[in-house]
Amino acid sequence: MVDVAARAGVSLKTVSRVVNNAPYVQRELAERVLAAATELGFRRNHLASSLRSGRTTATIGLLIEDIANPFYATIAGAAAEVARQHDTMLIIASSEEEPERERELLSDLCARRVDGLLVVPAGDDHSFLRAEVELGIPVVFLDRPAGGLPADTVLLDNRGGARSGVATLIEAGHRRVAILFDSTSVYTMRERLAGAREALAAAGATADDDRLVRGGVRDPETAARVVGELLDQPDPPTAFFSLNNRITLGAVEELHRRGSDAALLGFDDFDVARLLPYPLTVIAYDTRKLARTAAELLFGRIEGDRCAPRSLLIPTELVARGLPTS
Repeated sequence: MVDVAARAGVSLKTVSRVVNNAPYVQRELAERVLAAATELGFRRNHLASSLRSGRTTATIGLLIEDIANPFYATIAGAAAEVARQHDTMLIIASSEEEPERERELLSDLCARRVDGLLVVPAGDDHSFLRAEVELGIPVVFLDRPAGGLPADTVLLDNRGGARSGVATLIEAGHRRVAILFDSTSVYTMRERLAGAREALAAAGATADDDRLVRGGVRDPETAARVVGELLDQPDPPTAFFSLNNRITLGAVEELHRRGSDAALLGFDDFDVARLLPYPLTVIAYDTRKLARTAAELLFGRIEGDRCAPRSLLIPTELVARGLPTS
């Protein structure tokens, strides 16, 4: 920077203000500094800059479940945009829904001295991060809450969305509603299942756990098989509620293959949903807003916000693309 100042004929302070985009620098001076920097091949030293501002590496970590899933890919893209706006690099890691791998990856990111962490948790115990948080690494959890660690959290309104969606099925005359989910060990599944039960109870109906509530549905192939089994029952369901997009895809495939007139409600929207050959109503939400809210909250902490941990809720909406009546 000293060489740039000498070449431009300005003070070192002026060079610093131009490099850091400070306001009120005269245009002529800024142009001289930038020209001199180009001639000398000057590149801003991010590490030095971050150290001066009290930060360590000008990087943050993002831990997600599966980068191949469009939901997590969207989260990664939105978080990267916010990081870029804060002149920060984003490091992305995938836990593959394995708590032990999650712990290893988060510990590794902390060892790299990232300035903060965004976490979609796989496990339910994050007390191992307590020492790092006390040392000053802020952590924001999104989509699912932390376990054993007070922390900022940004969640979807899973319960409210499921409740309003199933209420819509009931209003259309459906009482035998099959519910397909992955595992109640997953926070989002528990909340969505609870919301569905609340809607059924409010209408004077109950979920038929023995016949119509099916867990362990982890992929489209399993979903298609389970939908087929339910349709083959003597008194089959008139509607299906799939609790994530992978289950919805399998359900659509089997219902369309059979020419069924059962209604289908899915939690999670996806790009080709409107193009599917089967009428599909979904509970949608703004994934980018979820990620951006969490990322901005994290940068607020990095920049000095010391208020008590906050929990923010992102709303859902019902997108109706056809819902057969019973």
